[in-house]
Amino acid sequence: MTTPMKRAVVLLSGGLDSSTTLAMAVRDGFACTALSFRYGQRHTIELDRAAQIAQHFGAQHRVIDINIGSFGGSALTDDTLAVPTEGTEDGVIPVTYVPGRNTVFIAVGLSLAEAIGAERIYLGINAVDYSGYPDCRPEYLAAFQTLADLASKAGVEGHGAVLTAPLIHLTKTAIVQAALDLGVPIELTWSCYQGGAEPCGVCDSCRIRDQALIEAGHPEFATSSVGLHR
Repeated sequence: MTTPMKRAVVLLSGGLDSSTTLAMAVRDGFACTALSFRYGQRHTIELDRAAQIAQHFGAQHRVIDINIGSFGGSALTDDTLAVPTEGTEDGVIPVTYVPGRNTVFIAVGLSLAEAIGAERIYLGINAVDYSGYPDCRPEYLAAFQTLADLASKAGVEGHGAVLTAPLIHLTKTAIVQAALDLGVPIELTWSCYQGGAEPCGVCDSCRIRDQALIEAGHPEFATSSVGLHR
């Protein structure tokens, strides 16, 4: 009799980090359900890229509509706020922070994981080369794990989903190298905060991504390389 594969939910934005995380979950032997969100973000193109990435890795893909962007408060969801282009500032949470985004996303992922019997929820959060978001820190992840264990039937019974963030302590350059090693189609990933058809190359996310790609020896994937800049 064939032993069924263990299952995992992977939060997939379509960016480099979450795509690498999906590749890691597949490498770890999980049958993956990739979960993306249409939350009112200006860069909805990331959802198209997420679908392509999920297909590439043979993962089921689900998109959930949950418009937390309608509350405002973030340059990613409010067209009256400009996406910053001056780079990140130490100790300052940027205007691209979306209030409650990861908390909402993980909660939905926890619901899906329990419904389908998934053992893990993979997250692409990173606490090293991140943009100052409070919901990307190890302390946040540990606190949410405690909540998850208390809040779900599976958790109370001792077999709740484990929140897994394999990139949390990696530099962005190390993430790029992991993506290359795992066969992530970097040219398909989308990290830009702007809503255009092409990456802007100057927002915080583009800057961090491009620097890492160049440091890893792959400038051909940077936004400055016309035709290869996703």
